[in-house]
Amino acid sequence: MEALECLLTRRSVRKYSSKPVEQDKIDKIIEAGLYAASGKGTQNPIIIEVIDKKIRDEIAALNNDIGGWPKGHDPFYGAPVILVVLCRKDASTGVEDGSLVLGNMMLAAHDFGLSSCWIHRAKEEFEGEYGKVLLERIGLEPDLYRGVGHLALGYGGVKDPAPAPRKEGRVYKFN
Repeated sequence: MEALECLLTRRSVRKYSSKPVEQDKIDKIIEAGLYAASGKGTQNPIIIEVIDKKIRDEIAALNNDIGGWPKGHDPFYGAPVILVVLCRKDASTGVEDGSLVLGNMMLAAHDFGLSSCWIHRAKEEFEGEYGKVLLERIGLEPDLYRGVGHLALGYGGVKDPAPAPRKEGRVYKFN
């Protein structure tokens, strides 16, 4: 897909099919995230791939509790894959760098015919006990990292929504 077409046609999707996502596609999407620009070229954000349904559902339940929705709501909209982006707490541009990682992965997913949606509340998740335990389980020092966001990833269960009209008055120029 042409880059501009990809930018203009990508949409956040809030319903996913249960069809598994091929690992080679997940790997390429993660690679696109790893190539995101970062402040001073530090490449500090990390990505945690979550396919294990038990862990995915535990993270979803925690995210749901933080968001304040009724028990049983899935804030990841049924997506079978969650890619969690974290940054080092001591990185001066960590959140910005992690945001670019998420953006790159959203565009790569769209290019592969997959749907995605940025889901917030990773910061709160990884400040809590469950998030710290998860980081320790994969060999990371939990006090060094801050959650930036999640990418819900999968095959869309609905047609991509139409783009909202662009708001006027958002561009200013010095000519």
